[in-house]
Amino acid sequence: MGQDRITGQSFATRSEVIARNGMAATSQPLATQVALDILKKGGNAIDAAIAADAVLGVVEPTGAGIGGDLFAIIWSADKKRLFGLNASGRSPRSLKLEYFKENNIDKIPSYGPLPVSVPGCVDGWYEMHDMLGVLPMKDVLQPAINYAREGFPVTEVIAYYLKKGTDQLKDYPNIKDVYMPGGKSPAKGEIFRNPLLATTLEKISKGGRSEFYRGSIAKSIDAFMRKNGGFLTFDDLSRHHSEWVDPVSTTYRGYEVWELPPNGQGIAALQMLNILEGFDLASLGFGSAEYMHLFIEAKKLAFEDRAKYYGDPAFVKIPVSQLLSKKYATERRKLIDRTTASKVLPAGKIEAGNTIYLTVADKYGNMVSLIQSNYRGMGSGMCPTGLGFVLQDRGEMFSLEQGHNNVYAPGKRPFHTIIPAFITKNGKPWISFGVMGGDMQPQGHAQIVINLIDFKMNLQEAGDAPRIHHVGSSEPTGELMTNGGVVYLESGFSWDTIQKLLNMGHTIQWDLGGYGGYQAIMWDDKNKVWFGASESRKDGQAAGY
Repeated sequence: MGQDRITGQSFATRSEVIARNGMAATSQPLATQVALDILKKGGNAIDAAIAADAVLGVVEPTGAGIGGDLFAIIWSADKKRLFGLNASGRSPRSLKLEYFKENNIDKIPSYGPLPVSVPGCVDGWYEMHDMLGVLPMKDVLQPAINYAREGFPVTEVIAYYLKKGTDQLKDYPNIKDVYMPGGKSPAKGEIFRNPLLATTLEKISKGGRSEFYRGSIAKSIDAFMRKNGGFLTFDDLSRHHSEWVDPVSTTYRGYEVWELPPNGQGIAALQMLNILEGFDLASLGFGSAEYMHLFIEAKKLAFEDRAKYYGDPAFVKIPVSQLLSKKYATERRKLIDRTTASKVLPAGKIEAGNTIYLTVADKYGNMVSLIQSNYRGMGSGMCPTGLGFVLQDRGEMFSLEQGHNNVYAPGKRPFHTIIPAFITKNGKPWISFGVMGGDMQPQGHAQIVINLIDFKMNLQEAGDAPRIHHVGSSEPTGELMTNGGVVYLESGFSWDTIQKLLNMGHTIQWDLGGYGGYQAIMWDDKNKVWFGASESRKDGQAAGY
Protein backbone atom coordinates (compact mmCIF):
# COMPACT_ATOMS: atom_id res chain seq x y z
CA MET A 1 0.00 0.00 0.00
CA GLY A 2 1.12 3.52 -0.75
CA GLN A 3 0.80 4.71 2.85
CA ASP A 4 3.31 2.05 3.91
CA ARG A 5 6.05 3.50 1.70
CA ILE A 6 8.82 5.33 3.53
CA THR A 7 8.50 8.21 1.03
CA GLY A 8 5.01 8.94 2.33
CA GLN A 9 3.72 9.24 -1.25
CA SER A 10 0.75 7.20 -2.45
CA PHE A 11 2.33 6.65 -5.89
CA ALA A 12 5.30 4.48 -6.76
CA THR A 13 8.62 6.31 -6.67
CA ARG A 14 12.23 5.72 -5.73
CA SER A 15 15.19 7.58 -4.27
CA GLU A 16 16.94 10.40 -6.04
CA VAL A 17 20.54 9.83 -7.20
CA ILE A 18 23.05 12.03 -5.33
CA ALA A 19 26.68 12.67 -6.34
CA ARG A 20 29.39 15.32 -5.96
CA ASN A 21 31.31 15.48 -9.23
CA GLY A 22 28.79 15.20 -12.02
CA MET A 23 25.32 13.98 -12.93
CA ALA A 24 23.55 12.85 -16.09
CA ALA A 25 19.90 11.97 -16.63
CA THR A 26 18.74 10.65 -20.00
CA SER A 27 16.00 8.39 -21.36
CA GLN A 28 18.40 5.46 -22.04
CA PRO A 29 21.03 4.11 -19.61
CA LEU A 30 23.74 3.67 -22.27
CA ALA A 31 23.50 7.38 -23.08
CA THR A 32 23.67 8.28 -19.39
CA GLN A 33 26.81 6.18 -18.97
CA VAL A 34 28.44 7.79 -22.01
CA ALA A 35 27.76 11.24 -20.53
CA LEU A 36 29.53 10.19 -17.32
CA ASP A 37 32.42 8.68 -19.32
CA ILE A 38 32.90 12.02 -21.08
CA LEU A 39 32.87 13.89 -17.76
CA LYS A 40 35.45 11.51 -16.30
CA LYS A 41 37.68 12.03 -19.37
CA GLY A 42 37.86 15.74 -18.59
CA GLY A 43 34.95 16.88 -20.72
CA ASN A 44 32.40 19.32 -19.36
CA ALA A 45 28.61 19.15 -19.25
CA ILE A 46 28.36 20.57 -22.77
CA ASP A 47 30.58 17.84 -24.23
CA ALA A 48 28.70 15.19 -22.24
CA ALA A 49 25.29 16.44 -23.39
CA ILE A 50 26.33 16.34 -27.05
CA ALA A 51 27.79 12.84 -26.62
CA ALA A 52 24.64 11.60 -24.89
CA ASP A 53 22.39 13.11 -27.55
CA ALA A 54 24.43 11.50 -30.32
CA VAL A 55 24.12 8.13 -28.57
CA LEU A 56 20.36 8.61 -28.12
CA GLY A 57 20.03 9.12 -31.87
CA VAL A 58 21.52 5.64 -32.25
CA VAL A 59 19.85 3.75 -29.39
CA GLU A 60 16.52 5.64 -29.32
CA PRO A 61 15.76 6.41 -33.00
CA THR A 62 12.09 6.41 -32.00
CA GLY A 63 12.53 9.88 -30.54
CA ALA A 64 15.77 11.48 -31.62
CA GLY A 65 18.39 11.65 -34.32
CA ILE A 66 20.40 13.85 -36.61
CA GLY A 67 17.39 14.25 -38.89
CA GLY A 68 15.69 16.35 -36.19
CA ASP A 69 15.96 19.67 -34.35
CA LEU A 70 17.51 20.65 -31.03
CA PHE A 71 16.96 23.27 -28.31
CA ALA A 72 19.06 23.87 -25.19
CA ILE A 73 19.30 26.06 -22.12
CA ILE A 74 22.82 26.11 -20.69
CA TRP A 75 24.03 27.49 -17.38
CA SER A 76 27.66 28.59 -17.78
CA ALA A 77 29.45 28.43 -14.43
CA ASP A 78 32.23 30.61 -15.80
CA LYS A 79 29.95 33.35 -17.15
CA LYS A 80 27.35 32.86 -14.37
CA ARG A 81 24.41 33.16 -16.73
CA LEU A 82 21.99 31.19 -18.89
CA PHE A 83 22.35 30.80 -22.64
CA GLY A 84 19.56 29.67 -24.96
CA LEU A 85 20.11 27.83 -28.23
CA ASN A 86 17.45 27.50 -30.93
CA ALA A 87 18.77 24.88 -33.37
CA SER A 88 15.55 24.38 -35.29
CA GLY A 89 15.48 24.19 -39.07
CA ARG A 90 13.51 26.13 -41.65
CA SER A 91 11.08 25.10 -44.35
CA PRO A 92 12.28 24.47 -47.94
CA ARG A 93 12.65 27.68 -49.92
CA SER A 94 11.34 26.09 -53.12
CA LEU A 95 8.02 25.06 -51.49
CA LYS A 96 5.45 27.88 -51.64
CA LEU A 97 2.13 28.28 -49.85
CA GLU A 98 0.42 28.28 -53.24
CA TYR A 99 1.51 24.67 -53.81
CA PHE A 100 -0.86 23.47 -51.11
CA LYS A 101 -3.78 25.48 -52.50
CA GLU A 102 -3.13 24.36 -56.07
CA ASN A 103 -3.13 20.72 -54.94
CA ASN A 104 -6.19 21.07 -52.66
CA ILE A 105 -4.16 20.29 -49.53
CA ASP A 106 -5.78 21.92 -46.49
CA LYS A 107 -3.40 20.44 -43.91
CA ILE A 108 0.27 19.50 -44.25
CA PRO A 109 0.49 15.69 -43.97
CA SER A 110 2.26 13.94 -41.10
CA TYR A 111 4.53 11.78 -43.24
CA GLY A 112 6.28 11.78 -46.60
CA PRO A 113 8.27 14.59 -48.25
CA LEU A 114 5.96 17.56 -47.62
CA PRO A 115 6.46 18.04 -43.84
CA VAL A 116 10.28 17.77 -44.04
CA SER A 117 12.21 20.81 -42.80
CA VAL A 118 15.97 21.35 -42.43
CA PRO A 119 17.39 19.21 -39.59
CA GLY A 120 19.08 21.53 -37.07
CA CYS A 121 20.58 19.01 -34.65
CA VAL A 122 24.13 18.74 -35.99
CA ASP A 123 24.54 22.50 -36.29
CA GLY A 124 23.24 22.78 -32.73
CA TRP A 125 25.94 20.39 -31.48
CA TYR A 126 28.68 22.44 -33.09
CA GLU A 127 27.27 25.75 -31.87
CA MET A 128 27.26 24.45 -28.29
CA HIS A 129 30.72 22.96 -28.68
CA ASP A 130 32.25 26.03 -30.33
CA MET A 131 31.05 28.27 -27.52
CA LEU A 132 31.52 26.10 -24.44
CA GLY A 133 32.92 22.62 -25.23
CA VAL A 134 36.44 21.47 -24.30
CA LEU A 135 37.03 17.95 -25.68
CA PRO A 136 37.57 17.41 -29.43
CA MET A 137 34.32 16.60 -31.24
CA LYS A 138 35.92 13.42 -32.54
CA ASP A 139 36.10 12.13 -28.96
CA VAL A 140 32.61 13.38 -28.17
CA LEU A 141 30.99 11.54 -31.10
CA GLN A 142 33.05 8.33 -30.91
CA PRO A 143 30.78 6.50 -28.40
CA ALA A 144 27.78 6.98 -30.71
CA ILE A 145 29.82 5.72 -33.67
CA ASN A 146 30.83 2.66 -31.66
CA TYR A 147 27.26 1.79 -30.64
CA ALA A 148 26.00 2.27 -34.19
CA ARG A 149 28.70 0.04 -35.67
CA GLU A 150 29.00 -2.63 -32.97
CA GLY A 151 25.35 -2.71 -31.93
CA PHE A 152 23.49 -2.45 -28.62
CA PRO A 153 20.69 -4.39 -26.91
CA VAL A 154 17.32 -2.70 -27.49
CA THR A 155 15.50 -1.69 -24.30
CA GLU A 156 11.83 -2.37 -23.57
CA VAL A 157 10.07 0.93 -24.20
CA ILE A 158 12.20 1.68 -27.26
CA ALA A 159 11.47 -1.81 -28.67
CA TYR A 160 7.75 -1.07 -28.28
CA TYR A 161 8.02 2.24 -30.13
CA LEU A 162 10.31 0.77 -32.81
CA LYS A 163 7.63 -1.75 -33.69
CA LYS A 164 4.95 0.92 -33.64
CA GLY A 165 7.07 3.29 -35.75
CA THR A 166 8.20 0.75 -38.34
CA ASP A 167 4.65 -0.60 -38.72
CA GLN A 168 3.63 2.96 -39.56
CA LEU A 169 6.56 3.80 -41.85
CA LYS A 170 7.73 0.49 -43.37
CA ASP A 171 6.50 1.34 -46.88
CA TYR A 172 8.62 4.50 -47.04
CA PRO A 173 12.01 4.21 -48.78
CA ASN A 174 14.86 2.53 -46.85
CA ILE A 175 12.95 2.12 -43.56
CA LYS A 176 12.97 -1.69 -43.78
CA ASP A 177 16.67 -1.80 -44.71
CA VAL A 178 17.75 0.36 -41.76
CA TYR A 179 15.27 -0.42 -38.97
CA MET A 180 13.88 -3.89 -39.79
CA PRO A 181 16.84 -6.27 -40.11
CA GLY A 182 15.56 -9.73 -41.00
CA GLY A 183 12.16 -8.28 -41.86
CA LYS A 184 11.12 -7.03 -38.42
CA SER A 185 12.09 -4.34 -35.93
CA PRO A 186 14.42 -5.58 -33.15
CA ALA A 187 12.69 -6.88 -30.00
CA LYS A 188 13.71 -6.22 -26.39
CA GLY A 189 17.19 -7.58 -25.72
CA GLU A 190 18.08 -8.13 -29.37
CA ILE A 191 21.27 -6.52 -30.71
CA PHE A 192 20.59 -3.74 -33.22
CA ARG A 193 23.28 -2.31 -35.48
CA ASN A 194 23.12 0.71 -37.78
CA PRO A 195 26.37 0.68 -39.80
CA LEU A 196 25.10 3.34 -42.22
CA LEU A 197 24.55 5.76 -39.33
CA ALA A 198 28.00 4.87 -37.95
CA THR A 199 29.56 5.93 -41.26
CA THR A 200 27.48 9.14 -41.33
CA LEU A 201 28.52 10.06 -37.77
CA GLU A 202 32.14 9.26 -38.62
CA LYS A 203 31.98 11.69 -41.55
CA ILE A 204 30.53 14.36 -39.26
CA SER A 205 33.23 13.77 -36.62
CA LYS A 206 35.93 14.33 -39.26
CA GLY A 207 34.33 16.98 -41.46
CA GLY A 208 32.30 18.89 -38.89
CA ARG A 209 29.01 20.60 -39.54
CA SER A 210 30.05 21.52 -43.08
CA GLU A 211 30.11 17.83 -43.98
CA PHE A 212 26.46 17.58 -42.99
CA TYR A 213 25.21 20.87 -44.46
CA ARG A 214 27.54 21.43 -47.42
CA GLY A 215 29.31 18.14 -48.06
CA SER A 216 28.50 14.60 -49.15
CA ILE A 217 25.67 14.15 -46.60
CA ALA A 218 23.88 17.27 -47.86
CA LYS A 219 24.28 16.07 -51.45
CA SER A 220 22.81 12.67 -50.56
CA ILE A 221 19.80 14.28 -48.85
CA ASP A 222 19.27 16.58 -51.85
CA ALA A 223 19.39 13.67 -54.34
CA PHE A 224 17.07 11.54 -52.22
CA MET A 225 14.48 14.30 -51.79
CA ARG A 226 14.48 15.11 -55.51
CA LYS A 227 13.97 11.45 -56.36
CA ASN A 228 11.07 11.14 -53.90
CA GLY A 229 9.10 14.28 -54.72
CA GLY A 230 10.54 16.40 -51.93
CA PHE A 231 11.46 20.09 -51.78
CA LEU A 232 14.37 20.15 -49.31
CA THR A 233 17.54 21.00 -51.25
CA PHE A 234 21.28 21.33 -50.88
CA ASP A 235 20.75 25.10 -50.87
CA ASP A 236 18.35 24.88 -47.90
CA LEU A 237 20.89 22.81 -45.97
CA SER A 238 23.86 25.02 -46.85
CA ARG A 239 22.05 28.17 -45.67
CA HIS A 240 21.03 26.73 -42.31
CA HIS A 241 22.19 28.36 -39.07
CA SER A 242 21.21 28.07 -35.41
CA GLU A 243 20.52 31.07 -33.20
CA TRP A 244 21.65 31.90 -29.69
CA VAL A 245 18.68 33.47 -27.92
CA ASP A 246 18.00 34.90 -24.48
CA PRO A 247 15.83 32.56 -22.39
CA VAL A 248 12.65 34.16 -21.04
CA SER A 249 11.28 33.75 -17.53
CA THR A 250 8.57 34.41 -15.03
CA THR A 251 8.71 34.29 -11.27
CA TYR A 252 6.65 31.67 -9.47
CA ARG A 253 6.43 32.02 -5.70
CA GLY A 254 9.97 33.42 -5.50
CA TYR A 255 11.58 31.09 -8.05
CA GLU A 256 12.58 32.06 -11.61
CA VAL A 257 11.32 29.55 -14.20
CA TRP A 258 13.06 29.76 -17.59
CA GLU A 259 12.00 28.71 -21.08
CA LEU A 260 13.04 29.60 -24.63
CA PRO A 261 11.02 32.16 -26.62
CA PRO A 262 8.99 31.12 -29.71
CA ASN A 263 9.06 29.49 -32.27
CA GLY A 264 8.76 27.00 -29.38
CA GLN A 265 5.86 26.63 -26.94
CA GLY A 266 7.84 27.12 -23.72
CA ILE A 267 6.14 30.36 -22.74
CA ALA A 268 2.84 28.45 -22.48
CA ALA A 269 4.22 26.82 -19.32
CA LEU A 270 5.10 30.27 -17.95
CA GLN A 271 1.64 31.61 -18.79
CA MET A 272 0.04 28.68 -16.96
CA LEU A 273 2.20 29.29 -13.89
CA ASN A 274 1.36 33.02 -13.92
CA ILE A 275 -2.36 32.23 -13.94
CA LEU A 276 -2.07 29.54 -11.24
CA GLU A 277 0.08 31.69 -8.95
CA GLY A 278 -3.10 33.54 -8.03
CA PHE A 279 -4.54 30.44 -6.32
CA ASP A 280 -3.41 28.78 -3.09
CA LEU A 281 -2.64 25.41 -4.66
CA ALA A 282 -0.74 24.08 -1.63
CA SER A 283 -3.89 24.23 0.49
CA LEU A 284 -5.88 22.34 -2.16
CA GLY A 285 -3.40 19.46 -2.21
CA PHE A 286 -1.95 17.29 -4.95
CA GLY A 287 -4.54 15.12 -6.68
CA SER A 288 -7.52 17.14 -5.46
CA ALA A 289 -10.30 17.83 -7.95
CA GLU A 290 -10.13 21.54 -7.06
CA TYR A 291 -6.43 21.79 -7.99
CA MET A 292 -6.80 19.65 -11.11
CA HIS A 293 -9.74 21.74 -12.34
CA LEU A 294 -7.78 24.99 -11.94
CA PHE A 295 -4.79 23.44 -13.72
CA ILE A 296 -6.88 22.26 -16.68
CA GLU A 297 -8.62 25.62 -17.05
CA ALA A 298 -5.30 27.54 -16.87
CA LYS A 299 -3.92 25.21 -19.55
CA LYS A 300 -6.88 25.95 -21.83
CA LEU A 301 -6.33 29.71 -21.46
CA ALA A 302 -2.60 29.52 -22.18
CA PHE A 303 -3.09 27.21 -25.16
CA GLU A 304 -5.60 29.54 -26.83
CA ASP A 305 -2.85 32.19 -26.83
CA ARG A 306 -0.38 29.52 -28.02
CA ALA A 307 -2.63 28.79 -31.01
CA LYS A 308 -3.06 32.44 -31.98
CA TYR A 309 0.21 34.20 -31.23
CA TYR A 310 3.15 31.75 -31.33
CA GLY A 311 5.24 31.44 -34.49
CA ASP A 312 8.63 32.28 -35.97
CA PRO A 313 9.72 35.70 -34.60
CA ALA A 314 11.68 36.29 -37.81
CA PHE A 315 8.32 36.49 -39.64
CA VAL A 316 5.84 37.86 -37.08
CA LYS A 317 5.98 40.07 -34.01
CA ILE A 318 5.11 37.95 -30.98
CA PRO A 319 4.00 39.88 -27.86
CA VAL A 320 6.08 37.77 -25.45
CA SER A 321 6.45 40.41 -22.74
CA GLN A 322 2.69 41.08 -22.65
CA LEU A 323 1.81 37.37 -22.69
CA LEU A 324 4.13 36.85 -19.70
CA SER A 325 3.06 39.91 -17.69
CA LYS A 326 1.43 39.41 -14.29
CA LYS A 327 -1.21 42.00 -15.24
CA TYR A 328 -2.22 39.94 -18.28
CA ALA A 329 -2.35 36.76 -16.15
CA THR A 330 -4.68 38.52 -13.71
CA GLU A 331 -7.11 39.33 -16.54
CA ARG A 332 -6.97 35.78 -17.93
CA ARG A 333 -7.46 34.29 -14.46
CA LYS A 334 -10.85 36.05 -14.19
CA LEU A 335 -12.19 33.77 -16.96
CA ILE A 336 -11.85 30.66 -14.78
CA ASP A 337 -15.05 29.41 -13.17
CA ARG A 338 -13.98 27.42 -10.10
CA THR A 339 -16.90 25.01 -10.36
CA THR A 340 -17.47 24.48 -14.10
CA ALA A 341 -15.29 23.35 -17.02
CA SER A 342 -15.14 25.81 -19.93
CA LYS A 343 -16.15 24.56 -23.38
CA VAL A 344 -14.87 27.43 -25.55
CA LEU A 345 -12.36 30.14 -24.62
CA PRO A 346 -11.00 33.12 -26.54
CA ALA A 347 -7.34 33.97 -26.93
CA GLY A 348 -6.36 37.02 -24.91
CA LYS A 349 -6.55 40.50 -26.32
CA ILE A 350 -3.09 41.95 -26.83
CA GLU A 351 -2.63 45.68 -26.96
CA ALA A 352 -0.93 46.90 -30.10
CA GLY A 353 2.75 47.14 -29.62
CA ASN A 354 8.27 11.61 -29.17
CA THR A 355 11.30 13.45 -28.39
CA ILE A 356 14.21 12.89 -26.03
CA TYR A 357 15.21 15.11 -23.16
CA LEU A 358 18.50 14.96 -21.31
CA THR A 359 20.30 16.98 -18.71
CA VAL A 360 23.94 16.94 -17.59
CA ALA A 361 25.87 18.77 -14.85
CA ASP A 362 29.61 18.79 -14.19
CA LYS A 363 32.01 19.45 -11.31
CA TYR A 364 32.57 23.02 -12.49
CA GLY A 365 28.88 23.88 -12.06
CA ASN A 366 27.85 23.91 -15.72
CA MET A 367 24.34 22.57 -16.42
CA VAL A 368 22.78 21.65 -19.76
CA SER A 369 19.05 21.27 -20.35
CA LEU A 370 18.71 19.77 -23.84
CA ILE A 371 15.78 18.47 -25.86
CA GLN A 372 15.96 16.93 -29.31
CA SER A 373 13.42 15.27 -31.55
CA ASN A 374 12.46 13.84 -34.93
CA TYR A 375 8.77 14.61 -34.24
CA ARG A 376 6.07 11.93 -34.35
CA GLY A 377 8.54 9.42 -32.98
CA MET A 378 10.54 8.33 -36.00
CA GLY A 379 9.89 11.40 -38.13
CA SER A 380 8.62 11.72 -41.70
CA GLY A 381 9.52 8.25 -42.93
CA MET A 382 11.93 9.85 -45.41
CA CYS A 383 15.14 7.91 -44.76
CA PRO A 384 17.86 9.17 -47.16
CA THR A 385 19.64 6.37 -48.98
CA GLY A 386 22.88 5.26 -47.36
CA LEU A 387 22.73 7.58 -44.32
CA GLY A 388 20.95 5.54 -41.63
CA PHE A 389 18.55 8.15 -40.20
CA VAL A 390 15.09 9.60 -40.83
CA LEU A 391 14.34 13.24 -41.63
CA GLN A 392 11.96 15.07 -39.29
CA ASP A 393 8.39 16.09 -40.14
CA ARG A 394 8.19 19.38 -38.20
CA GLY A 395 6.64 21.12 -41.19
CA GLU A 396 3.39 19.41 -40.31
CA MET A 397 3.03 21.99 -37.53
CA PHE A 398 2.56 24.91 -39.96
CA SER A 399 -0.90 26.37 -40.46
CA LEU A 400 -2.15 26.83 -44.03
CA GLU A 401 -4.48 29.64 -42.95
CA GLN A 402 -3.53 32.95 -44.58
CA GLY A 403 -2.70 35.62 -41.99
CA HIS A 404 -2.08 33.13 -39.14
CA ASN A 405 1.13 33.80 -37.17
CA ASN A 406 2.24 30.24 -37.92
CA VAL A 407 1.17 30.15 -41.59
CA TYR A 408 3.54 28.28 -43.91
CA ALA A 409 6.19 30.34 -45.72
CA PRO A 410 9.45 29.35 -47.45
CA GLY A 411 12.51 29.56 -45.19
CA LYS A 412 10.37 29.81 -42.04
CA ARG A 413 10.71 27.87 -38.79
CA PRO A 414 7.51 26.02 -37.85
CA PHE A 415 5.85 26.26 -34.46
CA HIS A 416 7.79 23.84 -32.27
CA THR A 417 6.69 21.60 -29.41
CA ILE A 418 10.07 20.62 -27.94
CA ILE A 419 11.18 22.78 -25.01
CA PRO A 420 13.95 22.56 -22.38
CA ALA A 421 13.39 24.17 -18.96
CA PHE A 422 15.42 25.60 -16.09
CA ILE A 423 14.73 27.01 -12.61
CA THR A 424 16.92 29.49 -10.74
CA LYS A 425 16.57 30.92 -7.21
CA ASN A 426 17.93 34.40 -6.52
CA GLY A 427 19.80 34.25 -9.82
CA LYS A 428 21.60 31.01 -8.96
CA PRO A 429 21.06 27.67 -10.74
CA TRP A 430 18.69 25.24 -9.03
CA ILE A 431 17.06 22.73 -11.40
CA SER A 432 17.54 21.72 -15.03
CA PHE A 433 14.61 19.63 -16.25
CA GLY A 434 12.38 18.63 -19.12
CA VAL A 435 9.29 16.59 -19.98
CA MET A 436 8.97 15.01 -23.44
CA GLY A 437 5.86 14.58 -25.56
CA GLY A 438 4.26 17.12 -27.92
CA ASP A 439 1.63 19.34 -26.32
CA MET A 440 2.20 17.52 -23.01
CA GLN A 441 5.47 19.40 -22.58
CA PRO A 442 4.32 22.78 -21.21
CA GLN A 443 1.63 20.98 -19.21
CA GLY A 444 4.32 18.68 -17.81
CA HIS A 445 6.68 21.58 -17.07
CA ALA A 446 4.02 23.42 -15.09
CA GLN A 447 3.07 20.26 -13.16
CA ILE A 448 6.72 19.59 -12.25
CA VAL A 449 7.19 23.16 -10.95
CA ILE A 450 3.96 22.97 -8.93
CA ASN A 451 4.87 19.53 -7.54
CA LEU A 452 8.26 20.85 -6.40
CA ILE A 453 7.23 24.25 -5.05
CA ASP A 454 3.58 23.97 -3.95
CA PHE A 455 3.41 20.30 -3.00
CA LYS A 456 7.00 20.05 -1.65
CA MET A 457 7.86 16.85 -3.53
CA ASN A 458 11.47 15.88 -4.01
CA LEU A 459 13.04 15.79 -7.48
CA GLN A 460 12.17 12.15 -8.11
CA GLU A 461 8.65 12.30 -6.68
CA ALA A 462 7.85 15.41 -8.75
CA GLY A 463 8.40 13.37 -11.91
CA ASP A 464 6.82 10.12 -10.75
CA ALA A 465 3.56 11.72 -9.56
CA PRO A 466 0.62 10.89 -11.86
CA ARG A 467 0.02 13.50 -14.56
CA ILE A 468 -2.81 15.36 -16.21
CA HIS A 469 -2.84 15.71 -20.00
CA HIS A 470 -5.52 17.94 -21.53
CA VAL A 471 -6.04 17.56 -25.29
CA GLY A 472 -8.30 19.53 -27.57
CA SER A 473 -7.34 23.18 -27.20
CA SER A 474 -7.06 25.27 -30.35
CA GLU A 475 -3.90 24.40 -32.27
CA PRO A 476 -1.23 26.47 -34.08
CA THR A 477 -2.20 24.52 -37.23
CA GLY A 478 -5.64 26.17 -37.20
CA GLU A 479 -7.96 23.64 -35.50
CA LEU A 480 -10.16 25.23 -32.83
CA MET A 481 -11.35 24.01 -29.43
CA THR A 482 -15.09 23.52 -29.67
CA ASN A 483 -16.26 21.42 -26.72
CA GLY A 484 -13.76 21.78 -23.90
CA GLY A 485 -11.44 19.01 -25.06
CA VAL A 486 -10.61 15.79 -23.23
CA VAL A 487 -8.71 15.30 -19.97
CA TYR A 488 -6.50 12.19 -19.98
CA LEU A 489 -5.52 11.04 -16.51
CA GLU A 490 -2.67 8.74 -15.63
CA SER A 491 -3.43 5.92 -13.19
CA GLY A 492 -3.03 7.09 -9.60
CA PHE A 493 -5.86 9.59 -9.21
CA SER A 494 -8.75 8.52 -6.98
CA TRP A 495 -12.19 7.66 -8.33
CA ASP A 496 -13.67 10.27 -6.00
CA THR A 497 -11.53 12.96 -7.67
CA ILE A 498 -12.47 11.75 -11.16
CA GLN A 499 -16.17 11.82 -10.23
CA LYS A 500 -15.87 15.43 -9.01
CA LEU A 501 -14.17 16.46 -12.27
CA LEU A 502 -16.94 14.78 -14.29
CA ASN A 503 -19.52 16.68 -12.24
CA MET A 504 -17.73 19.94 -13.10
CA GLY A 505 -18.23 19.16 -16.80
CA HIS A 506 -14.83 17.76 -17.77
CA THR A 507 -14.63 14.90 -20.25
CA ILE A 508 -12.30 12.32 -18.67
CA GLN A 509 -10.53 9.43 -20.37
CA TRP A 510 -7.81 7.02 -19.30
CA ASP A 511 -4.75 6.69 -21.52
CA LEU A 512 -1.77 4.34 -21.24
CA GLY A 513 0.79 6.75 -22.71
CA GLY A 514 1.26 10.32 -23.81
CA TYR A 515 2.36 11.70 -20.43
CA GLY A 516 5.94 12.41 -21.43
CA GLY A 517 9.28 11.35 -20.02
CA TYR A 518 11.04 13.36 -17.32
CA GLN A 519 14.71 13.88 -16.49
CA ALA A 520 16.04 16.40 -13.98
CA ILE A 521 19.14 17.55 -12.11
CA MET A 522 19.12 19.77 -9.01
CA TRP A 523 22.00 21.61 -7.35
CA ASP A 524 22.05 21.52 -3.55
CA ASP A 525 24.05 24.64 -2.74
CA LYS A 526 24.17 23.89 0.98
CA ASN A 527 25.77 20.43 0.70
CA LYS A 528 27.42 21.12 -2.68
CA VAL A 529 26.00 17.99 -4.32
CA TRP A 530 23.94 17.13 -7.42
CA PHE A 531 20.58 15.37 -7.23
CA GLY A 532 19.41 13.41 -10.29
CA ALA A 533 16.02 12.00 -11.27
CA SER A 534 14.69 9.88 -14.13
CA GLU A 535 11.26 8.33 -14.29
CA SER A 536 9.69 4.99 -15.10
CA ARG A 537 7.75 6.05 -18.19
CA LYS A 538 10.92 5.63 -20.28
CA ASP A 539 13.94 3.32 -20.19
CA GLY A 540 15.92 6.13 -18.58
CA GLN A 541 18.54 6.46 -15.90
CA ALA A 542 19.98 9.17 -13.71
CA ALA A 543 23.54 8.48 -12.56
CA GLY A 544 26.42 10.43 -11.08
CA TYR A 545 29.90 9.98 -9.67
